[in-house]
Amino acid sequence: MSIADVRSSADQKMQKSIEALKNALSRIRTGRAHVGILDHIQVDYYGSPVPISQVANVTLIDARTIGVSPWEKKMAQVIDKAIRESDLGLNPVSVGELIRVPMPPLSEERRRELIKVVKSEGEHAKVAVRNLRREANEQLKKMLKDKAVSEDDERRAQDDIQKLTDRHIVEIDKLLAAKEQELLTV
Repeated sequence: MSIADVRSSADQKMQKSIEALKNALSRIRTGRAHVGILDHIQVDYYGSPVPISQVANVTLIDARTIGVSPWEKKMAQVIDKAIRESDLGLNPVSVGELIRVPMPPLSEERRRELIKVVKSEGEHAKVAVRNLRREANEQLKKMLKDKAVSEDDERRAQDDIQKLTDRHIVEIDKLLAAKEQELLTV
């Protein structure tokens, strides 16, 4: 394994941490409706848990309402129940075969709670990136100990890994600031 391999491996893993953060932030609801908010809700489909998007068509009816059209009539009740029991605090309304999911406006208190959740998710992502930096530095030290690289090369590579870490942490901070702004917008 070379220094370039260690660096590219760390970069790829850090990028995956950021993708995981983006995914987690997309689940935290704001006052606006978006179809991705129901992605993590699982429904029982013939004994197997599957995402709602695999048993129904999920669309936006307007800025504050999501429409869910099950492909099978009998799935309407199952989907309705799954949305009600989810951690999103949503109250779906069945209108014939269509399930309307209105997004209630967020109270100030709820917005503050969601901001705390956002900050917590961001901290988890930062810890993951820092752990990846530590692992990369350990690999570099092992390469130095095995005399695979010189001390100067190892020092340069550690500086490079640190710059990579700093860049990813700045990106995480930008994502968090954008989500906070989105939550505070009424």
